[in-house]
Amino acid sequence: MVEGGPVKADKTEFTECWKISSKNPYIMKLAFAAGIGGLLFGYDTGVISGALLYIKEDFEEVDKSTFLQELIVSTCVAGAIIGAAVGGYANDRIGRRKTIMVADVLFFLGSIIMAIAPVPAVIIVGRVLVGLGVGMASMTAPLYISEASPAKIRGAMVSTNGLLITGGQFLSYLINLAFTRAPGTWRWMLGVAGLPALIQFLLMWSLPESPRWLYRENYVHEAKEILEKLYPEDEVDREIQALRESVESERAMEESIGKDMLKNAFKNPVVRRGLYAGVTVQVAQQFVGINTVMYYSPTIVQFAGFASKSVALSLSLITAGLNAFGSIVSMLFVDRYGRKRLMIISMAGIIFFLIFLSVVFIEASSHAPKVGSIESVLFGANSTCSAYAGATSSAAAGKWSCMTCLKAKCGFCSNKASEYHPGACLVDSKHNRDLCLGEDRVFFEQGCPSKFGILAVVFLGLYIVSYSPGMGTVPWIVNSEIYPLKYRGVGGGIAAVANWVSNLIVSESYLTLTEHLGPGGTFFLFAGVSTLSLCLIIWFVPETKGLPFEEVEKMLAEGYRPCGGRKVKGEKVGKVTGDDNAA
Repeated sequence: MVEGGPVKADKTEFTECWKISSKNPYIMKLAFAAGIGGLLFGYDTGVISGALLYIKEDFEEVDKSTFLQELIVSTCVAGAIIGAAVGGYANDRIGRRKTIMVADVLFFLGSIIMAIAPVPAVIIVGRVLVGLGVGMASMTAPLYISEASPAKIRGAMVSTNGLLITGGQFLSYLINLAFTRAPGTWRWMLGVAGLPALIQFLLMWSLPESPRWLYRENYVHEAKEILEKLYPEDEVDREIQALRESVESERAMEESIGKDMLKNAFKNPVVRRGLYAGVTVQVAQQFVGINTVMYYSPTIVQFAGFASKSVALSLSLITAGLNAFGSIVSMLFVDRYGRKRLMIISMAGIIFFLIFLSVVFIEASSHAPKVGSIESVLFGANSTCSAYAGATSSAAAGKWSCMTCLKAKCGFCSNKASEYHPGACLVDSKHNRDLCLGEDRVFFEQGCPSKFGILAVVFLGLYIVSYSPGMGTVPWIVNSEIYPLKYRGVGGGIAAVANWVSNLIVSESYLTLTEHLGPGGTFFLFAGVSTLSLCLIIWFVPETKGLPFEEVEKMLAEGYRPCGGRKVKGEKVGKVTGDDNAA
């Protein structure tokens, strides 16, 4: 039930979700229509990783500037920060449905602008518009789904949004591969995203508003009509009664704390504790480094020694597929084993495989092929990397490897006999790239030939498998059910802004970090931050599995211990409708 009595969470499984939704397909229709917002979110996350490879080919200024590459990726995230903040306000003012439709318009316009962009600056403008739409949709879609789902299958239904996010990422890699040889490559990759935005806009036009929001806004008759489509006849009156009690309670809370929503969100102990949990999981989701993999997956595969763009995209498709598979696992188990347990297991796997990734990249770097002086002069003095040429008079030249060459902003042309034999260090230019490829050699610009490359891809896949079922989907589920109704929009908006700010920090700094720390050092840094995040999740996040919304509010009002459960008798607690300054 959306509201109502206790639910036996141990019986809440994916099979129950399938049973209920198969009897009433309307529930699934609402979930998947709203979940297209997740598809757009996922598509944009994945598509830029492949498009960036070809944008660099068309615009030399982008190819030569790490900052511009990071800017093209991260301006979407910057737009999403604003979109998430506006989305939280819009959710409460105009409703969940209209907010999703506004997000669709922004996403559609941004996609078209990127597709026709004549210069990188116009791509950035389009990325900002897409980001605004993504930010609004990222926190509105799970909220809409949550409020139109029974409590005992709520986690599984919200997980459909997570499934569509990862499905969107997988689709983006398929689209990237499909257009690798098409004229316009990246323009098609970025422009095709406007189609699902248009489809969702048309679908949402025909679907109703969230019944909870309608009831809150005194559209009682309309709310009842929707509930009658969602629940068996004998449950509708109970749902209406539960909604009435919840709304009356929250109106009483509003009268006691005033109308400054944002200020009083932090004053009220129930909302504050919800924010501790909601913000913690959203920030943790980003600081495990996941969107470095999503935004730069082909580049990371190239770091591992796979120079071909099509090969890098193909291997990235595997990681995206594993991510989608993990979302299905989440749907199966999130309502059976609980939100917090899944996140803890997920974080443990993330930390373990980040450490392994770090070791593999460090080993690959230390075993990079040497630079051969004879190989380098074969292409002429003007083609030899100037930094390497300046070191030929000293013993330092003998210490140069492929990694030294790449750090000097040059390219490594592999040995004709074997990629692992000494090669040439050349000026990184299209002319030298063509010369190298013309001799049936491989030109490396991002990473070096390595026998460890396949291990890096394997551990990257295992990292994704660990991330997706827990940290990939559960933070959005937690934020859709942790706040009181009146604060659900603003609470979700604050948490979504925290998510996108963290995303911006990670995506804007990743290429710079790899330049200074190397891929291995960067992944090790993420492992350390993930360990801290795991501790914060254990401390701040309660279990909400199978609880009706009002039970979640009561638990937050009483407080909870890190090991689960509520505070022991005698501890000072706040109330839902009073004592805003309680701990």
